[in-house]
Order: sequence, then structure tokens, then C-alpha cells
Amino acid sequence: MNNLEIEVKFYLTNVNAARRRLLELNAISQGRHFETNLRFEDKTNSLIKHKALLRLRKDKKTTLTYKSSPSQSDTDFKIVSELEVNVSDFSTMKQILEALGFRIDQKYEKWRETFVLGNTQFCLDSMPFGEFLEIEGQKEEIRQYSQELGLIWENRIVLNYLELFDILKRRLNLQFNDLTFDNFDGIEIAIFRFLNDFRSPSL
Repeated sequence: MNNLEIEVKFYLTNVNAARRRLLELNAISQGRHFETNLRFEDKTNSLIKHKALLRLRKDKKTTLTYKSSPSQSDTDFKIVSELEVNVSDFSTMKQILEALGFRIDQKYEKWRETFVLGNTQFCLDSMPFGEFLEIEGQKEEIRQYSQELGLIWENRIVLNYLELFDILKRRLNLQFNDLTFDNFDGIEIAIFRFLNDFRSPSL
């Protein structure tokens, strides 16, 4: 149970208003950082086939993460089993993974400001295709803080950012695989057109 990551996310139309409301709730900012993420895959693409993710992330530190689907699903929340460890060197860890037979299958980027309130974490994420708030914690607190932040529960999103990107790729016929700001430069996206696709599959 301690390795479970429980979260939902919401698309934001006014990120500054969401930030002000978090501060009003006495959430403490941990700072804003740029993230570079590398998703690795093996020769047979077995990770994605089994809905697993092996990720190397660099922001203010470097972390190696393995995520997999838990034994029980939940359509109200995004729940994954997560194992994560800090590593000292991004480049060397990348070389180790490649030496073990993994390859970089996808790169994705974001700007993230993290807030903490008790045992709940709030992430204001600036993605190449829009602004989002991710709330991670226990189910009861996630529901409670969603309400206190004035968010509509029915609008929650339980897909990860790469799954959202896959929806945009299909709908917009995008010809690139990396979720980077350079790739989205000059592309205008009316994100409201895709919100029904983004939202919880239980709705």
C-alpha cells in the first residue's frame, strides 16, 4: 500500500487563480522547476504492453521511477504502483539503462511547481499543450481539496500526460513522438475540444 500513487488532475483555465487559492489554503510551495523525462522501453516493448513505465527524470535532482498497474483498478482515481529512487548522475544512469538493453522511446517535458499541505501534494504543471493541476494523496483528501479549490469533480482526469498526448496525436494527426515544448511551438490547440476525451472513463 505504501507504494501506491493516488491522484487526479484537472485542466486549468486560470493557473494564477489556482495558485492563489492554494496559498490561501496554506499550501507551501516547494519551488518551480523544469523537468526532462526519458521513458525507456525494451526490445519487445513489453513495458507499455503491460501498462508499465520506466522513467528517468531530471529536475532539481535525478530520479529513476518504475510504475505499474495495481491489482485492483479504480475509475475514480489514477492509481499506480510506484517505485522510485534518487540517483546521483542523470547521464550515467541513462548509460546504465541502455547498457542493460533499454532504449529511450519517448522524451517529455514540463514546468512544475509543487505545493504541500499536510500529506497531500499539489502540482501546477505547465505542459506543452496546456496547464493542469495534479493532486496526489489519499482519496478522501483529494476529494476534499478538489472541492475547496472550486474544482468540478466530474471534470477530473485520471489519464497520465503521455495518454493525453496520445489522444492529441490521434485527433490532430501530429507526426512527432516527443512531448516537448519545441515540438509544440507554433501549434495552436483549442484544448476544450478534447476535454471529453481526457476525462475519467467512468463518466
